Amino acid sequence: MTKRTTIGTALLGLVLAGAALPALAQPQSGPQTGVVFRNTVTGEALDVTQGKEGGRDTPAVKKFFETGENLYIDDKSCLRNGESLYATSCSGCHGHLAEGKLGPGLNDNYWTYPSNTTDVGLFATIFGGANGMMGPHNENLTPDEMLQTIAWIRHLYTGPKQDALWLNDEQKKAYTPYKQGEVIPKDAKGQCKPLEQ
Repeated sequence: MTKRTTIGTALLGLVLAGAALPALAQPQSGPQTGVVFRNTVTGEALDVTQGKEGGRDTPAVKKFFETGENLYIDDKSCLRNGESLYATSCSGCHGHLAEGKLGPGLNDNYWTYPSNTTDVGLFATIFGGANGMMGPHNENLTPDEMLQTIAWIRHLYTGPKQDALWLNDEQKKAYTPYKQGEVIPKDAKGQCKPLEQ
């Protein structure tokens, strides 16, 4: 018997015996999160308890830390906030419409770091930084603010809908990319309270 056959037989035996196999795609972490966020460059686990105080106890952040799903993706109140957060934290390098400037474009289907095709990967890049001038933003944005910023970045997307991995099938059907001049009302209802001025 080859080594591969032996391992396969052992795994089949465990399955038939009812043993739970660990998920191989992404390891699980401690009790505070079901998702392990990894540094975009080094792959080391990020400690998401560090950084700017607050913004870790919202239902959206709790859900995101557990499942990797960003509940703010198509929420107008969160997009309103995300636009402001993006303008102050990201647009200087990535451009007003995420078209790219000093840093890469974020509004198409080409990603410098392929992990950024998912919201977990994009969160890790914002939280822990990457190469070049992309430093960590965990000291100036809370996790909740990062999710709102990610929602805005995703709203600026102009690539093919089928490449938008952050959208579910229903969201893909309804998705319309940002059009320059679009204004989201300041009193838009949703999960996100207006940012403090």
